[in-house]
Amino acid sequence: MAQRMIWNQTAYFGPGAIKEIPGELAARGFTKALVVSDQVLVDTGVTGRVTDLLDAAGFPYDLFSDVAPNPPIENVKAGVAAFAAAGADVLIAIGGGSPQDTCKAVGIVTANPEFSDVRSLEGVAATKNPSVPIVAVPTTAGTASETTINYVITDTERQRKFVCVDPHDIPVLAIVDPEMIATAPRALKVATGLDALTHAIEGYVTQGAWELSDLFHLKAIQTIAASLPAAADGDPTAMERMALAQYVAGMGYSNVGLGLVHAMAHPLGAFYSSPHGVANGILLAPVMAFNAGATGEKYRDIAAAFGIDTGKLDLDEARAAAVEAVAALTRDLGNPVSLREIGAKEEDLPALAQAAYDDVCAGGNPRTATVEEIEALYRSVL
Repeated sequence: MAQRMIWNQTAYFGPGAIKEIPGELAARGFTKALVVSDQVLVDTGVTGRVTDLLDAAGFPYDLFSDVAPNPPIENVKAGVAAFAAAGADVLIAIGGGSPQDTCKAVGIVTANPEFSDVRSLEGVAATKNPSVPIVAVPTTAGTASETTINYVITDTERQRKFVCVDPHDIPVLAIVDPEMIATAPRALKVATGLDALTHAIEGYVTQGAWELSDLFHLKAIQTIAASLPAAADGDPTAMERMALAQYVAGMGYSNVGLGLVHAMAHPLGAFYSSPHGVANGILLAPVMAFNAGATGEKYRDIAAAFGIDTGKLDLDEARAAAVEAVAALTRDLGNPVSLREIGAKEEDLPALAQAAYDDVCAGGNPRTATVEEIEALYRSVL
């Protein structure tokens, strides 16, 4: 069986990496950019760190900052119109998952106008043309959108989030600069870090996992386990390691898929606008426990990546140690541990369970789950 792996054409890493942007734009022959960000990043000056470089280089751009958390279809349509009005030929995404995902959808729809009904992009859409070129500048250490072929859009009218998987959407250039992440508040660093850990663990045990993806995911788990607590508290070295680890996790999961944690987290974002990483943090350990019997020896590897000596543990003990290591990290970081803390309601559980069951990520889970089992999982952490 042939295995496909897709990554960026080019990526830069390390403090000050954003300084490479003007030269890369010129070298690639671009003439004008649409910068896609959100208003909070604009108001706090984070977006300006990049646009100041464009100004200094005399590179023209327009700014589109009408991006909401869990970006809705309306954001995408407004972004497509803004790109056309700007007369731009390149997109620059500055932000966490919301600006990055919005930018990908804008680029795909612009290059493939037959998909202007954004809902038609759900799943694996048969787009023919590569996205408008995207330069992706993450401001969180979590989503790895800058190196994935995935994006998630919210359909507010139908109260659901949908995942789009398209090799045509991958940014041509990723700029992973930990100084762009440093200004994020602690709660955001925790949430996005737990999102990165979820990517790494789900990618490691998903049905599509194989030797090369396993290398990425194990290294990411090990680095996140060692770095996230200090990174959340602002340690520069730890933040640099987190920036790299979340990218490495993205290199893996983008190509092999995820699982039930993400399938269950997506409806929570659609129903309650809960931050994606927070929802993942609540669900990760319980879903790991649910999946344990279908993961072979892999939880032993996860426990070892957390620094646990598993040599004298039998398989069940090693699996329990991995689950508890994740649960303890989540508690120690101060992430919510119940769904009620993010506004979930018991009467919504059946609808949430059906939405999770229908989510594209559920198909990669190592253990097949029924709607009833998913509802029971939600109820267990309500």
